[in-house]
Amino acid sequence: MPDSHPQPPPSSSSSGPADPGSLLLCGARLTDGRTVDVRLSGGRIEAVGTAGSLTGDGTRASGSRVDLSGYLLLPAPAEPHAHGDTALSADQDGPASYEAEDVQRRATEAALLQLGHGATALRAHVRVGDVQELNALAAVLQARRALRGLTELTTVAMPRLLTGVAGADGLAILRDALKMGASVVGGCPDLDPDPTGYVETVLEVASEHGCPVDLHTDATDPPRLSRYAAMAGGLRPGVTLSPCGGLGRLPAETASRAADQLAAAGVTVVCLPQGGCGGVERRGTAPVRLLRAAGVRVVAGSGALQDVSNPVGRGDPFEAAYLLASRHGLRPEDAYDCVSASARAVLGLPEVRVEAGFPAELLAVRGERLAAALSLAYSRIVVHRGRVVARTSAVREYCNSAATAELGLPRQGRGEPS
Repeated sequence: MPDSHPQPPPSSSSSGPADPGSLLLCGARLTDGRTVDVRLSGGRIEAVGTAGSLTGDGTRASGSRVDLSGYLLLPAPAEPHAHGDTALSADQDGPASYEAEDVQRRATEAALLQLGHGATALRAHVRVGDVQELNALAAVLQARRALRGLTELTTVAMPRLLTGVAGADGLAILRDALKMGASVVGGCPDLDPDPTGYVETVLEVASEHGCPVDLHTDATDPPRLSRYAAMAGGLRPGVTLSPCGGLGRLPAETASRAADQLAAAGVTVVCLPQGGCGGVERRGTAPVRLLRAAGVRVVAGSGALQDVSNPVGRGDPFEAAYLLASRHGLRPEDAYDCVSASARAVLGLPEVRVEAGFPAELLAVRGERLAAALSLAYSRIVVHRGRVVARTSAVREYCNSAATAELGLPRQGRGEPS
């Protein structure tokens, strides 16, 4: 079975000794076909060189070493649409518990599960107001603090109502949520008696606090979506809509016109190809290719993770990318971009490349090409802030067979290095 811990390197770097906090990734394959060594230090990529070039002077190095022979090294994915307060609640009898301890435990476990898949950053939508008031948000923020150093967790405050007499309480709670530590203003305007008024209020609060906006909408009402886009235009640091599955059920001409409006407003769409986060009747994925053709930035999230909306949700960004490639016809590179570089940009995170100077937010998956990795990426090594924070080792074994021996078929066994 592959070792679960990095091994110390046999020698130091030819371009200077490794510092005590450094990590050397050896023999990794990049998407351009090169095989390289990558040295990480101080949470960033310090150097990238040809295989063996960073360990060749014959002296002992003080950093750690991970052998990535047989692995493809990628920028780590990010999860732009999670629900930490309801995740992993599908097996409960009745509604999900909003007791602080239960929410914190579920949110923590869900974040770690998604970290194991490779997501080193995630945005969690949390309901505020109603019976849970701010308790669920407080619990998710506590999970965030406990996870510091393992993953970056940010929260979206989602009030149910913001207009009318009942909306006054929702607005007060939304402001309190931002003071408490929520960093994004969100919600479901379609559930408010005055959806347009709801969005106006969200945009005003976000503008006051300099926060991004992330709203849930099925996008089945073109005039309403047009108003959303018109109001959102120019707001910085940006507006995101998700999951917009209803766009895929509209006539092509109507959907195309809506896509042009979203593009002109600079609105990002987060699609949820794994099933969405609403009821079964609202399932469906936004028309990804139509939106991209119009110039809309489209990213992919996982949505519901084993809650009442999707009891079998996996929370795996690789599955989201796989579905974008297999069902929507995106090139593997574009599909992975939707869960990595573009997803990180939506979360306001710096760009990651496997080049010196960039953040050491990386994912190694067994395989030689991205297309194959999207299909069968079981073994994964996750790097956050320059250190290995999660490792999944999958071993497939077959009984001895003359057929496999004669044909020289590859076999992943226990003797392979990690």
